[in-house]
Amino acid sequence: MKGYTGLIVVTCLLGGLFIGTQITGNRNTIVINTVENKLDEVLGIIATNYVDSTDTDSIIEKCLPKVISELDPHSVYIPQKDVEETNSDLQSSFSGIGVRFTIQEDTIHISDIIRGGPSEKVGMLAGDRIIKVNDTLFVGKGVCTNDAALKKLKGPKGSFVKVSVERYEEKELLDFNIRRDDIPVESIEATYMIDNKWGYVQIERFAENTFAEFIQALAMFVTNNAQGMIIDLRGNGGGYMGIAVEMANQFLGRGDTIVYTEGVHATPIVEKANGFGMFQKIPLVVLVDETSASASEIIAGTIQDNDRGTIIGRRTFGKGLVQQPFELNDGSMMRLTIARYHTPSGRCIQKPYTKGDKEKYELDLVERFNRGEFFSEDSIQQNKDLIYKTRKGRTVYGGGGIMPDIFVSSDTTHHTSYSQEAFTRGLISRFALQYSERNRPTLSQYKTYEEMVSYLETQPLLDNFVDYATKKGLKRRNNLIAKSKEILTSSLYSHIIYQMQGMLEHVRYVNQDDPTVLKAVEVLEKGEAFPV
Repeated sequence: MKGYTGLIVVTCLLGGLFIGTQITGNRNTIVINTVENKLDEVLGIIATNYVDSTDTDSIIEKCLPKVISELDPHSVYIPQKDVEETNSDLQSSFSGIGVRFTIQEDTIHISDIIRGGPSEKVGMLAGDRIIKVNDTLFVGKGVCTNDAALKKLKGPKGSFVKVSVERYEEKELLDFNIRRDDIPVESIEATYMIDNKWGYVQIERFAENTFAEFIQALAMFVTNNAQGMIIDLRGNGGGYMGIAVEMANQFLGRGDTIVYTEGVHATPIVEKANGFGMFQKIPLVVLVDETSASASEIIAGTIQDNDRGTIIGRRTFGKGLVQQPFELNDGSMMRLTIARYHTPSGRCIQKPYTKGDKEKYELDLVERFNRGEFFSEDSIQQNKDLIYKTRKGRTVYGGGGIMPDIFVSSDTTHHTSYSQEAFTRGLISRFALQYSERNRPTLSQYKTYEEMVSYLETQPLLDNFVDYATKKGLKRRNNLIAKSKEILTSSLYSHIIYQMQGMLEHVRYVNQDDPTVLKAVEVLEKGEAFPV
């Protein structure tokens, strides 16, 4: 969200980026049967000769992640208990109660009720706080975690879960018996027109239903006579390669190469455009940053190498490995790297890694931040030995992500140690959630971000936040607060808009002065979306 520094973003990435994988278009899994090998022999000797009794299954569960991690940073072992949760992010739906929530102060806070979902049907509201699940207290440190909440609220379609919620100004807990149902997983939550001329679409991931959602977005642009398009892939960690290929096909001419893959044991695959794309001529800009990975880099790479549009932002993550899921007999899964993918010019954009040293690989973004890459184009280190040419002869590099055609630095204007601590400790989001809950009847009157901002500007919001933060242990520092006034205020606005109006209005508000989006609009206005 608006207002986070590059360092905070990098810190968050260490906990979440690497779930973004590049999975082959073939989403069928392969069952692996046990074979006799040295590992079986060793385990057999341990089982029959070790001084104490042993749990062979436990030993295997501990060994497999280490063994597979020795191959490369993206090959992973997934225990049976985690398979469903790991896969759900790329599926078109899951079975649950139809809410979006955050964990604040060890309590589930409902931030949004999915329209038409089970929770809306029984009368739950955004702002409700779940206190009990199936008559058992579900609050407190170590009890109410994100993983635990997901396991409690998700479940088989048609099954029931009882939740008891605390609602602002209600004296007693309210009980709801909710029948779980299929909940769609949206991968595109923001599609709108900028200045009634430029279509903007923000893609969160490349999941099963992403292409269908993308076609709906394109149809909306056609209806509104879009003169150009902005595809925002910032923060998109990837997903299914086949979906990225289908989407890229909409912009390329017949026979244009989209991507090709090679591996020692994999059949080489060359994906080419079929010529039926709806938007082969429209001016196009693609936005990327250091968290754009995998399938996002396929889109950016093919648009850049074919000189089809302009890439704007910061150097992408650098993931050029393709994984295929293999289901094991006990229901666990292995995602194994089976190939490398190459952009049309021939480059593999996988950044360097040392086998078995995943920690260094995961710290790469921190190192990029520390050497100033997010703030200065001159600080970016590219492999000058891996030079390739686009269709029109422009120079591009392999071995380390997609370098944008136009660099836009991370915006740290008005940031201070006070604002950084406020963001790091989650005080902005916690205050915004509390403020939204207490003022929901008033705030609900405003349907657009413009209306909401007009109202919030009449309120002493920043003063109230500073008082709140002081009570939470953040020392009041008036000079720093004054310097950070703009970023603190806009961040408070953006969080409240998200809580009250959802993702679309939040994105529209953030984008109005986002430097990367503004640069994209400038390029489109000047007619410079097609590289020369």
